[in-house]
Amino acid sequence: MTLPAEPRSKQVALAVRRARTPQLQIRFTAIWLAFGALLLLSAIIAPRSLLPSTFLAIIPLAAFLAITAAGEAIVLMSRAIDLSIPAILTLSSTIVLGYSSGHEEYLFGAVVVALLFAIAIGLVNGFLVAVLKLNSLIVTLAVGAITAGATLWYRESLPAESRVPPMLADWGGSRLFGLNVSVWVAALLVAVLTMLLRKTTIGRRFAAVGANPRAAWIVGINVPAYQIAAFAVAAFLYGVAGILLSAFIRNPTLDVGNPYLLAPIAAAVLGGTAITGGIGSMAAVAGAALFLTHLGQMLKMLGLSSAFQFVIQGVAIALGMALAESKFLRWKLRQARPATSEGSA
Repeated sequence: MTLPAEPRSKQVALAVRRARTPQLQIRFTAIWLAFGALLLLSAIIAPRSLLPSTFLAIIPLAAFLAITAAGEAIVLMSRAIDLSIPAILTLSSTIVLGYSSGHEEYLFGAVVVALLFAIAIGLVNGFLVAVLKLNSLIVTLAVGAITAGATLWYRESLPAESRVPPMLADWGGSRLFGLNVSVWVAALLVAVLTMLLRKTTIGRRFAAVGANPRAAWIVGINVPAYQIAAFAVAAFLYGVAGILLSAFIRNPTLDVGNPYLLAPIAAAVLGGTAITGGIGSMAAVAGAALFLTHLGQMLKMLGLSSAFQFVIQGVAIALGMALAESKFLRWKLRQARPATSEGSA
């Protein structure tokens, strides 16, 4: 007895999903295993890096990296890449300084304007990539350069010793249940993004767009809209990170975004985000941010250069690209086999 076409297709899709689940679990669990191994290594060669005081000092830095890496992961899941993170982060920080002028009554407006500018830049990136079909690496690098120039021009009009409003500074240095508030903001954002990506129709459609844009378009999904939204949401997260950083350091400079060019990409890739699109875990990305942050602290305590951390970030990105390329080639071969067999027949 033959099954109807629709139930059969559903059974095949369910079987494929069940087969891929263990692979995805291993993909996202690997970073936590690596982090555990790093903690064991730290206990042996740099036990001071595991002190509570050290942990409390670096955990806000991991939170900032986790937020920016989550944004980068969303862009990677849409089959693109974003190199405008430092520029957007610095612009958001500078707008908070300039708009508020250190006055608490302008704080809310400063935060809103900073986030709106960040989202606007994300929309520009998304439009150029999704609608005009331009290369995302070149687009975001160019838009980032333009944004950095505009930020420099705006920052030169502000006093050199500009500070964020006292209310924001006090909030940025405060703790909740022993942890800096930025950690809880990062945890909340990771939880919300996880729910949206895994439990909602929008999230499932977004994963479909990243996994196979053509198939998603055929079934009626507005592919460009989801790709533009990915850049906009990512830029919003960069803006949030810029505001949190401003609150934490109180007197941010134009260099505040410099550490966030490659580190978010490395964290996203180490967290199992597929550069080929469609696959990602915000929790695993947060784990990768913890891994990289603790690694940097351990290297400093050992008296080693932070260049080792940049090497690891570069290797992580290179490995991610190599794996993505190998999977793409295997997919092309699978696509070519039926055509070859038909031709020989």
